[in-house]
Amino acid sequence: MQKERMTDTQHLIRPDGETLAFKRVAGDGATVVWIGGFRSDMEGTKALALDAAARQGGWNYVRYDHFAHGVSSGDWRQATIGRWRQDAIALIDALNGPVIPVGSSMGGWIALLLALARPERMAGLVLVNPAQDFTQRLMWPTLPDHVRQTILRDGEALMVEEGLGEYVLTRAMFDEARDWLLLDGPVRLQTPLHILHGAADDVVPWRHQLALLERLEGADVTLERIEGGDHRLSDPAQLSRLVEAVERLRR
Repeated sequence: MQKERMTDTQHLIRPDGETLAFKRVAGDGATVVWIGGFRSDMEGTKALALDAAARQGGWNYVRYDHFAHGVSSGDWRQATIGRWRQDAIALIDALNGPVIPVGSSMGGWIALLLALARPERMAGLVLVNPAQDFTQRLMWPTLPDHVRQTILRDGEALMVEEGLGEYVLTRAMFDEARDWLLLDGPVRLQTPLHILHGAADDVVPWRHQLALLERLEGADVTLERIEGGDHRLSDPAQLSRLVEAVERLRR
């Protein structure tokens, strides 16, 4: 890990030469690690709210961009759940001491996979509208049939969506994601888990978490169903609830 000032963007160099961009706040206690969602980056509202809370509260805090997101390097067409999982593990392995991953949407899936891969490092886990298994259970079934057929025939399809911009969905991402599905068997976590989910989320319905709760073994779980909350959960009151959830696990 390159040594730079804590206010600068730092880079973790991966074995294939790709670089994972991250920013740090130095403080005390377990390191809170922000893991963003699909097509989001470390400059989002929730990531910055946690950054401000870390500076005010004296936390150790890291936020980063996934492979092919934000200012990290990478070819989007090579992005997969397994790649994002492995990068998260590498980042944790480069840090010292216990961690509290905070995963949002797709980042919730990555955070769960990280917790299963490094259980001894976990001081807690916070998930925000988590989208575990979203490729299989949420995205593929809702794609228009012509898009699914294009992906199956050509290996990819061009997507243009408000909020996500223009990007390509690849068959490789869907196929590889089957290796990391969680909801078909037990999910054995040995760390406290706090889930915040908006009742009005139309991207990841809050009932999606019921399947996770049924599969969880060994974890004390808190599920906060936030009335009126959408997929962003980014208004001031909702951000305060996120900070409070992290604070409870830091104690």
